[in-house]
Amino acid sequence: MTKEWLGGTTIFAEMSALAVRTGAINLGQGFPDTDGPEEIREAAVRALRDGRGNQYPPGPGVPELRTAVAAHQRRFHGLTYDPDTEVLVTAGATEAIAAALLALVEPGDEVIALEPYYDSYAACIGMAGGTRVPVTLRPRDGAYHLDPDELRAAVTDRTRLILLNTPHNPTGTVLGRDELAAVAELAVERDLLVVTDEVYEHLVFEGEHLPIAGFPGMRERTLTISSAGKTFSFTGWKVGWVTGTPKLVTAVRSAKQFLTYVASGPFQYAIAEALALPDTYFTAFRDDLRAKRDVLAKGLTDAGFQVYMPQGTYFITTDISDLAPGTDALTFCRELPHRCGVVAVPNSVFYDHPTAGRTQVRFAFCKRQSVLSEAADRLRNSFARH
Repeated sequence: MTKEWLGGTTIFAEMSALAVRTGAINLGQGFPDTDGPEEIREAAVRALRDGRGNQYPPGPGVPELRTAVAAHQRRFHGLTYDPDTEVLVTAGATEAIAAALLALVEPGDEVIALEPYYDSYAACIGMAGGTRVPVTLRPRDGAYHLDPDELRAAVTDRTRLILLNTPHNPTGTVLGRDELAAVAELAVERDLLVVTDEVYEHLVFEGEHLPIAGFPGMRERTLTISSAGKTFSFTGWKVGWVTGTPKLVTAVRSAKQFLTYVASGPFQYAIAEALALPDTYFTAFRDDLRAKRDVLAKGLTDAGFQVYMPQGTYFITTDISDLAPGTDALTFCRELPHRCGVVAVPNSVFYDHPTAGRTQVRFAFCKRQSVLSEAADRLRNSFARH
């Protein structure tokens, strides 16, 4: 059992329960507090009424969604996939990650993951019998960066794959072209697989999202994972997908069929329509999240937090060293709801190293403007006096 689990439950469950008990504003867990486009919700209702997806959908996913995913990859990233053999629909990105690791990792294999990392990575590597090898993203010049030399040094003869995440949760960094080129070069040189979690692909505020599958030599060794939840604000629908070569996708499907088998039948038809929304939707959604980021970032800065301004995702990472000297992030987060009525998550649970992330705290800004403004005011009022 890894340290990401506290008494049998995740840090997200603990902090969300604390928010309920105290009536605090929950900026800990990354889910929106408003629904996505009305026409997409109605598409799901229409599918239900028409009897589409009310029984088991096809194992790989409904053809309409697989075709829409392939069209999305071509439209936004210039990547071409066969919807019949190179696209697999999953129960959200979390199942896709689990199925990919269970399919591709044998006991004793080493999996490199960029630290800090989303907590399911550690659990899934462990369930597959793999050994987690962290490569730490380090803060510099107000953002987090990958050190290619550190990555290269982490590879051994037992390394099976690199697990990437960009845009990156929890730091909000977006890996740049040089960083991704270094990963690709190493993967090709050492014949490594790459599993890449790109669920925040449409939430990039600075820079650009570059799928690693598009780099030389990478298409045949990369499984790309994304989902509808973060892009369309329907996180409860749990619709995700995997794209890759037929061989890799078939391997993932072989594991997935013994996990959920299939899921989210009517919602698959709705997300097929969502992926075809015009560019104006994706642009407006990104711009709205950028404005929300800025509201919360200003409130945190005014309150005395050191803010690492995220280039993407739903999250802001902060440092509390100056604000609460000598206090660790977990203690700080457990006390924060009682102090000012706001819930956050300690970044320390996303690290292997016991002292890493000890003073870092993550806040989610995927909430209504009014909620973020109220949270910012509470933080200012509580800490500015301090």
